[in-house]
Amino acid sequence: MSFFDRISSPVIMSNPQADRVRDIAKLRGRSARTKRGQFLVEGPQAVREALKAHLVKPVLDAVYITEAAYDRHEDIVELLEQVHGTPTPEPGRRVFMRVVTDEVLAAMADAVTPQGIIAVSFMVDSSLDILWGENAMNPRLVAVLSRVQDPGNAGTILRVADAAGADLVVLTKGSVDVYNPKTVRSTAGSIFHLPIVQGIELEDFAEDAKAQGTTVLAADGYGSVDVQQLVSHAAALRAGVEAQKPAGVKGSFDLSKPTMWLFGNEAQGLNAEEKAAASMRVAVPVYGSAESLNVGTAAAVCLYASAMAQRG
Repeated sequence: MSFFDRISSPVIMSNPQADRVRDIAKLRGRSARTKRGQFLVEGPQAVREALKAHLVKPVLDAVYITEAAYDRHEDIVELLEQVHGTPTPEPGRRVFMRVVTDEVLAAMADAVTPQGIIAVSFMVDSSLDILWGENAMNPRLVAVLSRVQDPGNAGTILRVADAAGADLVVLTKGSVDVYNPKTVRSTAGSIFHLPIVQGIELEDFAEDAKAQGTTVLAADGYGSVDVQQLVSHAAALRAGVEAQKPAGVKGSFDLSKPTMWLFGNEAQGLNAEEKAAASMRVAVPVYGSAESLNVGTAAAVCLYASAMAQRG
């Protein structure tokens, strides 16, 4: 029996009103996700990364794929074969796989135009306990989303943090649920690549970071120092060139050292308390006529500035 026959046995799922289909569709809502500890993973790229993650540490509960997607994505089918038979986080269970019709997939999915495959994953939250200590991760680059509420922006920042080699992404209370389907899609699979912590209190977390030698930087359009100045200063320090410290830089700060960036709410930015939690307020310079940058773009500039300084 072929692998296709095994995962479509006994028949291809074709009833969009079936209980299983309705049950999966409920994961579009936060209450069902929270109750079940599961979320939707939609599209080839995100599911591909979920399958790879499952081979390292089981995270998947189920995968549903259309015949067209099965024929189109040979690499995903190879991953499905490797995952087939591996356990889920629930003892004794296996990853459930089925071939489904386009109508069934559309009934399950949150996206307006599904791309032929979705998965159900168990939540992948981490704990603050992993951060500091003798056997902990001791992160060098952390992105903090403070009351970021747009799912697309949150997903973009998480994806950028992954690309920049950040060690951790943290979301404060009042931020969007990272498992919102739009957020998950916006991460393009990066949600499975780095630790994520949700629901923290920023003030306490920032103080803990400072106590561990991490500088906390607030991305603020009105900051007294800008990213370019920090990049230039870090380059001068690496080259052993005597350089004047930029005005607004506190202490002996070096962008190549452990750093935590704070990114604020889309409409309001960082509030007074959030800015006060930072060691410095840092602006992204605008050289053209644009009024400002959105939070996702600003995060990309800031995180990459740190990433390049740390690898220089």
